[in-house]
Amino acid sequence: MKLRPDTLAMTAVLAMLTALGPLSTDFYLPSLPEIVEVMGTDVAGAQATLSSFLFGFAAGQIVWGPLSDRLGRRPILLAGLGLFALATLACAFAPSIEALTAARALQALGASGPIVLGRAMVRDLYEGARAGRELARMGTIMGLVPAVAPVMGGVLQVAFGWRSTFFASLLFALGLAVAIVTVMPETLRQRSPQPLSLPAIFRGYGTLLQNRAFRVYVALTALAYAGLFAFISGSSFVLTAVYGLTPVQYGFSFATGVIGYIGGTVLAQRLVGSRGMDGVIALGVLCLALGGLLMLGSIATGAGGAFGVVLSWAVYACGVGLAMPQAQASAMMPFPDRAGAASSFNGLCQMLLSACIGLLVGHLLKNAALPLPLVMSGLGITAFLLFNLTRRIRAGRS
Repeated sequence: MKLRPDTLAMTAVLAMLTALGPLSTDFYLPSLPEIVEVMGTDVAGAQATLSSFLFGFAAGQIVWGPLSDRLGRRPILLAGLGLFALATLACAFAPSIEALTAARALQALGASGPIVLGRAMVRDLYEGARAGRELARMGTIMGLVPAVAPVMGGVLQVAFGWRSTFFASLLFALGLAVAIVTVMPETLRQRSPQPLSLPAIFRGYGTLLQNRAFRVYVALTALAYAGLFAFISGSSFVLTAVYGLTPVQYGFSFATGVIGYIGGTVLAQRLVGSRGMDGVIALGVLCLALGGLLMLGSIATGAGGAFGVVLSWAVYACGVGLAMPQAQASAMMPFPDRAGAASSFNGLCQMLLSACIGLLVGHLLKNAALPLPLVMSGLGITAFLLFNLTRRIRAGRS
């Protein structure tokens, strides 16, 4: 069914909400080597700015969803964007790696609200496979951002230095706030009666976790994104230090890999109606395992050079585009009255695992590239096995 113009505009804004966090990371990926030099730190120190972002992202996801279930989506969205804007300014003027790491955590705290609420708003508006299709469509639009952002980040890095990437993120957030005010209606149909307290929030999460299928889909989402983040956190060092690419070449290499993710989301939109959400996830986890193993073989043998790494990354990213939107939609589907909380917990697990994986990759990467595909292939194979060993649980939805 063709979207009406207003619906298409809403889908685009929802996609931009989910893109805010990745954008604020992808913009400055080409700048990480300079940050190491200017800040007098090492690879692990620069990578800690990525992991601190994810820890802040995880902390924010604990509360944004339940808050929006009670107070409404729009006001919480705007509050998160305001916090993001202030923290982004702090990042741009950070005088040390410690200050930058702390500011990144605060920036993530603000950015986590829009991505949680973007998913919850889809659940407010759509049911079943339609929700999966809308999340995949959002993923297609969102995929254009990380395809372009590293290239723009590389250009900004060469022209103006690493601080300029944060000013670019600030402009994006301000534009997004204007779009929310002018385009997005309030989608929450019925406000939750749950009291606003941490004990009540965690009790609500306990109720969600009683659903075994919910636990499986959350784990699949976390595994898929953790592999994606492993590449995000380690690829700039592998492709520039080991394979000798320039920042701009790295940006184009990263963007080439993102084409795989966009292809996965487009394929998901076409297949979800006939194969169902689980059928699309099955293809996705296969690509996750295959992409990780291809990268491991390429780096271990030296076959294909940087091109082999990027091609393998595209296969893995295609799996993320296929599996993750459908797993997110499947996790939220049993909880129409608590979509915000379900989205929050999903994102919390996703970001906590990714932050830990990012720290692991940062400490393992020295002057060798092999740790990156070892981690990615391990995550992809685990996702493949988990999906295929839980068929009865998912069929029962209990």
